[in-house]
Amino acid sequence: MSGRQLPDEPREAASPFRFFLPSAPSVPVVIAAPHGGRAYPQEVTVSMRDPDYAKLRLEDRFVDQMALAIAERTGAAWLVADAPRAMIDLNRAPDDIDWGMVANAPDAGRAAKGTQRRAKNGLGLVPRRLAEHGDIWRQPLEHGELERRIAQIHAPYHERLDTMLHAVADLWGAVLLLDLHSMPPLKSRSGSGRAAEFVVGDRFGASCGHALSALALRHFDIAGRPVAHNRPYSGGYILDRHGKVARQHHALQIEVCRSAYLDSRHENTTPRMERIVHLLSGLVQTLSAEVAQIGDPSLRRHAAE
Repeated sequence: MSGRQLPDEPREAASPFRFFLPSAPSVPVVIAAPHGGRAYPQEVTVSMRDPDYAKLRLEDRFVDQMALAIAERTGAAWLVADAPRAMIDLNRAPDDIDWGMVANAPDAGRAAKGTQRRAKNGLGLVPRRLAEHGDIWRQPLEHGELERRIAQIHAPYHERLDTMLHAVADLWGAVLLLDLHSMPPLKSRSGSGRAAEFVVGDRFGASCGHALSALALRHFDIAGRPVAHNRPYSGGYILDRHGKVARQHHALQIEVCRSAYLDSRHENTTPRMERIVHLLSGLVQTLSAEVAQIGDPSLRRHAAE
């Protein structure tokens, strides 16, 4: 597989995700895009109350294409989801479930209803509702279908990501996961000046070494692009699960403002997409050099060969 772009039109996919891991990665970085999937099975679309609106709000629109373009330029390994977030959110824990939307749920599930914070807000493992819009679905989700999605989409995605991170770390002695997302435009926190166009999340230092986070923030500052650190997005389940600083498995979440590369409806890409790809490709190169210094020297020499 190569880092080609996805077609613009939605499609159904045989696999819920695609990946590429070079036999000898030229950089110690894995780029992931868990929320860019647009392969909607027909039964999912017809179950939505307002599919066009829900898809537009839930997707990190075309971030999968962004990830592939960055990987193509930098030589980074990549993992992109084709299964859409509407089906299952890969950045949520597998028990972050709103049991009130699940039909035929087990008694234990019903007892646990609403215990997860993000599920309470309507955006749990399977999103239930959107702010200022209401419920996404026409009918409850069958418990068996929920279990199938966890077993066939969520679990394999994280197993593959874990395998890729270990493979790169085994070669370089360290690895960095860049978990790529997009976000609605933010408001300026001070009420004046420019709102952040990027948010670097590291779970407040738990998922990534301080030097790498600081280097990422500096990269955006040098480019003159407003950036925030951990607020309002510090990362989610992906960083919690795969960021293991003590093992030199570092993980950063990068949020990109949708207005920075999409049109006014946040529906289609614009020529500004190329600027974002260029900026983030430079970020990968900058961080790669630092990660290589963190890694074991003998393994780093092996990678250079």
